[in-house]
Amino acid sequence: MADRNPTDRGAAGPDSPNALARDARTENAVLTFLLDEHPTRLTLGELSLVLNADPRLDDPDDAAERAVRELVGAGLIHQDGRFLAPSRAALYFERLRGE
Repeated sequence: MADRNPTDRGAAGPDSPNALARDARTENAVLTFLLDEHPTRLTLGELSLVLNADPRLDDPDDAAERAVRELVGAGLIHQDGRFLAPSRAALYFERLRGE
């Protein structure tokens, strides 16, 4: 039909403001959880289990993978094989916030 969007992308697409805000909340939750659990190193599967408790997430496993990818890229968490831990920079910032 001529009135249909052929790409099927609209306001709810992955680059929409709602999706970006949701991703930012997920990244914040992942980093906060890793900081709270430090020095325990966690796996992506363990993070996914925690995110499964959030009913706002359509696909918690995918959300966890995206959050980890972004946080690793930003230098806020380290991935050592299967294990994840907050970076020194993230730990330093957490100490600054606590003062």
